Amino acid sequence: MAFDGVVIANLIYELRNTLLGGRINKIAQPEKDELLLTIKGQEREQYKLLLSAGAGLPLIYLTENTKPSPMTAPNFCMLLRKHIGSARIIDIFQPGLERVINIKLEHLDEMGDLSIKYLIIELMGKHSNIIFCDDEMIIIDSIKRINQFVSSVREVLPGRKYFIPSTTEKQDPLTITYEDFQSSVLKKPLPIGKALYNGLTGISPLLSNELCCRASIDAGDSTESLSETAGLHLYHVFGRLMEDVKNNAFTPNIVLKEGEPVEFSCVDLTCYHGQEILSFTSISKLLEAFYASKNAVSRIKQRSFDLRKVVTNAIDRTSKKYDLQQKQLQDTDKRDKFKVYGELITAYGYGLEPGTKNLNTINYYDNLEINIPLDPTIPPIENAKHYFEKYSKLKRTYDALTTQLKETRDELTHLESIQASLDIAIDENDLLAIKRELTEYGYVRRKFTNGPGKQVKKAGSAKSVKSKPLHFLSSDGFHIYVGKNNYQNDELTFQFADGGDWWFHAKKIAGSHVIVKSEGKELPDHTFEEAARLAAYYSSSRASDKVEVDYVLRKNVKKPGGAKPGFVVYYTNYSLITGTDINGIEQLP
Repeated sequence: MAFDGVVIANLIYELRNTLLGGRINKIAQPEKDELLLTIKGQEREQYKLLLSAGAGLPLIYLTENTKPSPMTAPNFCMLLRKHIGSARIIDIFQPGLERVINIKLEHLDEMGDLSIKYLIIELMGKHSNIIFCDDEMIIIDSIKRINQFVSSVREVLPGRKYFIPSTTEKQDPLTITYEDFQSSVLKKPLPIGKALYNGLTGISPLLSNELCCRASIDAGDSTESLSETAGLHLYHVFGRLMEDVKNNAFTPNIVLKEGEPVEFSCVDLTCYHGQEILSFTSISKLLEAFYASKNAVSRIKQRSFDLRKVVTNAIDRTSKKYDLQQKQLQDTDKRDKFKVYGELITAYGYGLEPGTKNLNTINYYDNLEINIPLDPTIPPIENAKHYFEKYSKLKRTYDALTTQLKETRDELTHLESIQASLDIAIDENDLLAIKRELTEYGYVRRKFTNGPGKQVKKAGSAKSVKSKPLHFLSSDGFHIYVGKNNYQNDELTFQFADGGDWWFHAKKIAGSHVIVKSEGKELPDHTFEEAARLAAYYSSSRASDKVEVDYVLRKNVKKPGGAKPGFVVYYTNYSLITGTDINGIEQLP
């Protein structure tokens, strides 16, 4: 994500075309570091401009959405309403390629005279701010007041002169000459990509990588490795990009990876060649879509935190239990030896003298000599009885542990499948279905009312939860469905699929059931490959390069009686090794 100077230049171009000449109609401050301006255009259209100085998400864009505001407006909001509540926007500009937007406003002061004010939005990560200045650039106030104890570079307080802090010597990309480009970029002892964004204002690491990609240069190589010809070529590539910025030739786009937005820009990103690109006609629409999607993913992760903690703790606890049971099982390995000792003492110990400490004899099971330790304080026959008792005890322990180990292994597999479901949950219903399963199996406590035996039923919980499986279309036109949790896997496999459909699952690891609807037709090889890639991706091994996937006709998949959700057995199956890249497989709503 790069909210760099070029993206802001695109925003300036859009805002000038939309808002110049418009009047501010309403000012709201829905969050402590956020403003929402309602502006009436010259043609009486109404626009909403969102300004955010949040340290984690500084941004500005036009939106059609309205956010609720507090009952009592904050002081900064009241100040703006007093001064520019009906001001006209006469200019919007960006100093150089800085991450700064200046909105120049014209309004009538208390004496009825025309007055000029500036609303300055600085989009600089944790240093972002919204600053209100008079016509001489004296700060009237800001949404974040910064004193000398917070910043030694610049105070942002009423009465101070506004200026853009310059912590490093950077060149303006829009006016830089080749000689300055050489001294500020090419001669710095840094990797080429880093030299670009360290030496030029408003250039992000993303844009640096893109410039290197266009110039066929490795951004990680040192500037010292560049020949003079390669350096000149990089400057020309850079110059052509800056010409596009000057001519407002922007192409807003989002880079998608496996359907999720990973990057955005307002120039073509050739460094992401082969990835899915989503184009926009408006940088505001791009930013709203990008951050809405990012916020949705972040919100699901936050809401799933408690469930993840429950599952992680249960997996840790069960893994320790499994390891302990395995060690205890190893201790029973010598049970058969004690049985043999008892039998040999019974067979050959009748002639031993009292007080004998060992019995040396031939083991009739393997015809090898064996030395059996004896307790000299008891008769030989009592030694035999003692060894038989030890054998019986270890045999009972072995039988019990064998059963317990299987139960513990099944429980661990079940928990890992729930963990895999959390990784692919995309909405609230998915989380509710997972919580239902955790509650049903005792990992999450049920909540009860004060009345005995009456369980609290929340809206949207338990069986009222309905989450749809993921739906894809193969390149050959076959519909593919992917379960997102264990209940959905069962429903998909045993209620939705027909016996002639094909069933896919990552081999011996937690993952989704994948169903290909065959419609009575023979599946092409390419559809098999795409379904297998989906099964590999939606498994606990999605980070691996290669995953083994089993596939079988649905009629050969069975569910054992009493098995946990999502657990099945199958015997006659095929397998293939596949990757986890699902780019190019069309996902349907």
